[in-house]
Amino acid sequence: MLLEVIFIVVGVAMVLVGADRLTEGASALARRMNVPEIIIGLTIVAAGTSAPELFVSLVSALKGTPDMAVGNVVGSNTMNAMLIVGCAAMVAPMTISRSTVKKDIPFSVGASVLLMLLALNNFLGRWDGIVLLAGFAVFMTYTLMQAKKGKAEATEQKTEQRSPWVSAAMVVIGLAALVVGSNLFVDSASTVAAALGISEGVIGLTVVAGGTSLPELATSVVAARKGQSAIAIGNVIGSNVFNILMILGLTATISPLQIEGITTIDMAVMLVSVALVWFFSFTKFTVERWEGALLVIGYLVYLWWLISSL
Repeated sequence: MLLEVIFIVVGVAMVLVGADRLTEGASALARRMNVPEIIIGLTIVAAGTSAPELFVSLVSALKGTPDMAVGNVVGSNTMNAMLIVGCAAMVAPMTISRSTVKKDIPFSVGASVLLMLLALNNFLGRWDGIVLLAGFAVFMTYTLMQAKKGKAEATEQKTEQRSPWVSAAMVVIGLAALVVGSNLFVDSASTVAAALGISEGVIGLTVVAGGTSLPELATSVVAARKGQSAIAIGNVIGSNVFNILMILGLTATISPLQIEGITTIDMAVMLVSVALVWFFSFTKFTVERWEGALLVIGYLVYLWWLISSL
């Protein structure tokens, strides 16, 4: 058991390092090819921050543990909206941009509702996956159109120039770490779940979701301390949309998902969590410290319910 726990930690570390290397290498290559910064941010960086969820969900589905795949996304989104936004708001009140309140959060709420409706029969088939991917295409098209309408804020970044070979090597190493780390993580988590008599769905909602959401947690708290809360919450909510529409859409299209360990309550908590963030955002476009504390308390109550229901 101890060895499996060590493998889980090593797997998480490999996934996080792999996502970082992949994102950095791909961004460097894109800049060398003169791809606009806004395109890099909306595609490569967005995909990079959600790469842990993507690879863990794909590997889980392909290895025959669909509950862990769905639990990973549902748990990550709940953790993003309640624990991460809550902790960041407790560090410093989070100012929410109007575009996030009007576009990103409604899309996140809509994506959550769509997932709940498609999963009513406890199954996500290939057509369901295609519907989710179509929703993601709509989201990306709308986002790119909005970005082109207004001038994006020019932010000069001093990035060290790397040779294309070094950047390409970083992409390859990042992908390899993601694949190996995801396999190690999923196998070890499944073994621990079986040994403790815990369902793979609960493991996905807690351990797996927590592991894959570490980048967002660290980034959001640091950003809040630096007064960059608008960027932090936009990234978190955008990640929620990406997780449902792109990750579950792609996963279900490749390997249909039979859902057994994820309940309607888990889905409802995911929806309520992002709806609460949306509600709090309308008050002066700010999530205050006390509102952040409510979100954190809500997440802890949900965790208590999960553990007590074992």
